[in-house]
Amino acid sequence: MLIADDHPLVRFGVRRALENGGFVVCAEAMDAEEAIYSALRERPDVCLLDISMPGSGISAAEAIAAEVPECAIVMLTVSRSDTDLFAALRAGASGYLLKDIDPDRLPYALRGLLEGEAALPRELAALLIEEFRRRSRFQRLRLVRPGCEDLTSEEWEVLELMRSGFATDDIADHLSVSTVTVKTCVAAILRKLRVSNRREALRMLDPDAL
Repeated sequence: MLIADDHPLVRFGVRRALENGGFVVCAEAMDAEEAIYSALRERPDVCLLDISMPGSGISAAEAIAAEVPECAIVMLTVSRSDTDLFAALRAGASGYLLKDIDPDRLPYALRGLLEGEAALPRELAALLIEEFRRRSRFQRLRLVRPGCEDLTSEEWEVLELMRSGFATDDIADHLSVSTVTVKTCVAAILRKLRVSNRREALRMLDPDAL
């Protein structure tokens, strides 16, 4: 077991809970670089990573998943953000636990993960279900260039509204978000589709799928 968190007291508490639960902690790290190095050196069964540690726990998860694929990666964080949750899963995390978990429950959650169970709080499991449902709404949309489909459900929704002729302010009103949020989302769409403007993005949509 590898524990990576930049707060020594958190590492101490987690280590004690895990060792009381029968786990062996082979290494501790305080940032992403050290976590990656330790994972490569120790090749643990589980890496428990804090998302917000220096260097980014998400980046560490991605690197460890690529270099130590047999390791189960679990994020231990205070973040209930769906953005962080989905980013962690895309990076290769197998579980996502909150730091307010009962310390006595932590070993059981990780042991369940190693046995094939989900390590995910109920409230975040509901977010995953909602994300799946939202993505299904946009299955009719396809892109003409393969390999560019990694849009979030929010980005698909904005792209659909753009196709329907909605301007930035209209999209913001429709989704009950700020215009800055819409512009940020549009910029992400353009980057992922590797185009320079909205018109080119709309040309990426397969007309036979509309």
